[in-house]
Amino acid sequence: MTPARSGKGPDLQALLDDLRTLVEIESPSGDLAALETSAIAVRDLLEKRLGGSAEIVASPAGPHVRWSGGGTPRVLLLGHHDTVFPIGTLARRPFTVTGEKVLGPGVFDMLGGIVQAVHGLMLLDDLTGVTFLVTSDEEVGSVHSRSLIEDAAKTAGAALVFEGAGDGGALKTARKGSGTFEITITGRASHAGLEPEAGVNALVEASHQVLAIAALARPDAGTTVVPTMSSAGSASNVVPAQAKITVDVRVTSAVEKQRLEDAMAALVPHLSGAVVEVSGGVTRPPMPASASTGLFALARTFDPAIRGVAVGGASDGNLTAAVGVPTLDGLGAVGGGAHADHEFVVLDTMTQRARLTAHVVQKLLSAT
Repeated sequence: MTPARSGKGPDLQALLDDLRTLVEIESPSGDLAALETSAIAVRDLLEKRLGGSAEIVASPAGPHVRWSGGGTPRVLLLGHHDTVFPIGTLARRPFTVTGEKVLGPGVFDMLGGIVQAVHGLMLLDDLTGVTFLVTSDEEVGSVHSRSLIEDAAKTAGAALVFEGAGDGGALKTARKGSGTFEITITGRASHAGLEPEAGVNALVEASHQVLAIAALARPDAGTTVVPTMSSAGSASNVVPAQAKITVDVRVTSAVEKQRLEDAMAALVPHLSGAVVEVSGGVTRPPMPASASTGLFALARTFDPAIRGVAVGGASDGNLTAAVGVPTLDGLGAVGGGAHADHEFVVLDTMTQRARLTAHVVQKLLSAT
């Protein structure tokens, strides 16, 4: 399959026009109607710019989009079209191009990366062997896209992930594994003034558990364990009968993953009569630096000054690396402010990142 090419190089105005189209749709995770519209726009973008036809893949989390250049798969480009911003964000944060930045909800995480990747592929004469998969649930854990991602990666043999690169433009050569635990505590209600001793205070039990859980962190091993949310109680004069704790965990190794999961499963109540139940786990395994070594070397043949960094945030690159597929992440937009009101892309880096995409993909397709 040989789609039409642009010829001269990335067209910045066309790139910005395509990015505006995706941003102005708004596509928060879980909003199935919005994601349906967004998926159609992604499909249309792929077909318009790369030729051929893109497939919309149904999912309970919203539709994914898959495009193929035909032939035996050689390289997988991976992105997601869901964002974290609710419908209506665009009204107060419209798509805007300033002298130095591109602003708007989702420009950096990660609609800019999708568009740059497409325009990079437009520079190649033959896309046989290329697969482009854009999923709809990365921001909420990739539960429904995980098997699709893993199968596509194993089939292709190399994965390029277009998450944002950060303001300095460094590629993500390693990522911590990540997960969420939910701790549910059941106590017994009683009147807080008349007979507090008749109750089992779930909030007090939760306080004990929070301290025990936080103590599981091992900063020297890169392991973070952070209680992030809690809730308890039903009224100001009632001993709480229920409490919940949410815990974010990040690990750098499979050994630490197992240690944490074992420790969380072994939590026991401090108060007589309390019940502690634990669910969740480390759902995105660590992406080790070894997964990116060869691909990072290819990227540096384009620009020897490109840096690689290990980061705490996880992505779908964790999933592709975990199934043994060479993976390079952070190939997307250069910018910052992910998930925040000041989210931006650095304007004058966009065409260069498209060229980097073309370079790495071409190297992979031409490798024997």
